[in-house]
Amino acid sequence: MPDPRLLPPDPLAFVQRCVRSGSILWTHHVNMRFGQRRVTRDMVLGAVDSFEIIESYPDDKYLPSYLVRAEHASTVFHVLFAVDVAEDNVRVVTAYLPDPSKWEPGFRRRRQRP
Repeated sequence: MPDPRLLPPDPLAFVQRCVRSGSILWTHHVNMRFGQRRVTRDMVLGAVDSFEIIESYPDDKYLPSYLVRAEHASTVFHVLFAVDVAEDNVRVVTAYLPDPSKWEPGFRRRRQRP
């Protein structure tokens, strides 16, 4: 059985390829949050060309994951993708509009806490 903790050699390309090809699973959590957080599936799918990895979590609980900054129709949002290299898919764990009080302008870096 392949190791589910494998890291893709080029994480951004892996995430984008999986999203473009439909090798994407939507977790229960993200489905529950879509209505509350003003981020939709169409936004995630439509923003694939703008994806930027801003944080990496190679030792995340179930699968390695990546926090991605995305833009769709001038809206910036974040998506947490878990990557399953062995099964050749990504899982959308959560998606949200970043809080300006917690992120530096541009939403690429977290603000340092005093």
